[in-house]
Amino acid sequence: MVHCPECEKTFEDASDVEFLDMDSTSGFFTAAKRFYLVACGNCGAAIGSGVAGAM
Repeated sequence: MVHCPECEKTFEDASDVEFLDMDSTSGFFTAAKRFYLVACGNCGAAIGSGVAGAM
């Protein structure tokens, strides 16, 4: 099983993590992609990140 490196909670279901949309429209340029952070649903520690195409 996969677990959080900070609080050791075991991830058993998709609801055990949070997918946070990082604001990709701030700064000088508007991004053509959306940036996401995956965080532990128990303690909020960052687990990973990703990029997806924007509409």
